[in-house]
Amino acid sequence: MIFLKDARFIKNLSEVILDNIDEGIHVVDKHGKTIIYNSKMASLEGLRREQVISRNLLEVFPSLTRETSTLLKVLKTGKPIIDQRQTYLNIRGEKISTINSTIPIIIDGEIEGALEISKDITSVKELSERIIDLQQEIFQKRERNYSEATASYTFLDIIGESREINEAITIAKKASRTSSNILIYGETGTGKELFAQSIHNEGNRRSKPFIAQNCAALPESLLEGILFGTVKGGFTGATDRPGLFEQADGGTLLLDEINSMGMGLQAKLLRVLQEGFIRRVGDVREIKVDVRIIATTNMDPLEAVEKGHLRSDLYYRLNVVLLKIPPLRERKGDIMALTDHFIDMYNSRFNKKIKGISKEVKDIFILHSWPGNVRELQNVIESAMNMVTESDIIEVSHLPHYLKKGNARVMKKIPAGIDTIDDIVSLADTIESIECSIIARALQESRGNISRAAERLNITRQALQYKIKKYGLNRKDYSARREFYGH
Repeated sequence: MIFLKDARFIKNLSEVILDNIDEGIHVVDKHGKTIIYNSKMASLEGLRREQVISRNLLEVFPSLTRETSTLLKVLKTGKPIIDQRQTYLNIRGEKISTINSTIPIIIDGEIEGALEISKDITSVKELSERIIDLQQEIFQKRERNYSEATASYTFLDIIGESREINEAITIAKKASRTSSNILIYGETGTGKELFAQSIHNEGNRRSKPFIAQNCAALPESLLEGILFGTVKGGFTGATDRPGLFEQADGGTLLLDEINSMGMGLQAKLLRVLQEGFIRRVGDVREIKVDVRIIATTNMDPLEAVEKGHLRSDLYYRLNVVLLKIPPLRERKGDIMALTDHFIDMYNSRFNKKIKGISKEVKDIFILHSWPGNVRELQNVIESAMNMVTESDIIEVSHLPHYLKKGNARVMKKIPAGIDTIDDIVSLADTIESIECSIIARALQESRGNISRAAERLNITRQALQYKIKKYGLNRKDYSARREFYGH
């Protein structure tokens, strides 16, 4: 009785799961009869489940044959068919695009059925086609007039005077003089595309196209068509379209978040970089292209290689010049310059006359870690300027909630005797001064006993000895004060 109850529970649970996932599921037994057909698959194909369940596949879909049906083909060969694109008209006359994976069900070495998983990409495909059409219009326009600027930013648009940002600019300017591939590494919001456009506009390709594509924005199968182009008949619904490589010929192609590109497509990209030829999807002809590649990644490239997000051979092909964009927390000397820049920009856009930020806001900005980097700072300034009505200064009350909430916590971290950040000559020196004072206090209270002091500070004895030597402290000075502290 308990077993039957458990079986019913599992059956009901399976049905709930199958009917609430975004993928269509179709399972047939070894004779081609449907045993599972979920709601999503029924919606895609415009059928009711009762029209399909327990019926042979060819009876329900008379237009299919044993050669054209992927489910029947997998039943016959026992080999999976992975990520196959398909565009078709369903029974309601709706144009549907899917990516299908069909997998044999093997039990004890025998093929007992086949499973097909269909992911609906109709809206994504329509969007990508509109993007391709727009890019083709731009491409044709540029063919007529290559003198038109195709990237808007230059190195003059990069704000900052810190050593870290100037080092990055110096490397980028040197790289702009050649056509070598460049790999730009930086956290989200650091300005990787700003650098890429600046490099393009500084080099001898400035009058040629600059095209950017986010590799994480589209499925691999669609991204391949966008990059390399398609030919009519290459797959169902395909038309003749040039890809981004053809459109960027003579210019620069920015591949953003290259670590998000599928490994199969990375292999095809590597071949293009090595040989200088592309092949449209579904075509046998090769087209020569002259394109400079600038790729970006928001994670350390070597870490991306180690974790299997980036092919090592592609990494070495792209890593001719490696440009690291420092995060904002490592260039805090640039925060005020960036703040002034964004205030000026939004004064112009919003027709306001904001003069700057208060000292309290400045303190928060300097101590905040800026996980979203320059983009986060820009958003904070834009948000605050929407809140300012009667004042001409951005106050703490105008900041986004998460910064106001952290204000009290931030200010508690400022040591006694320091009223504002302006009183700190050097952040590093101030931190070392505080650390030295804490170690001296621990030695006093431990009467010069290093092991006891290290235990109170929750660090190793060796680490404490290193810091005592670093700050020129002498534990004997504290053990000599035993009479003053002890009884």
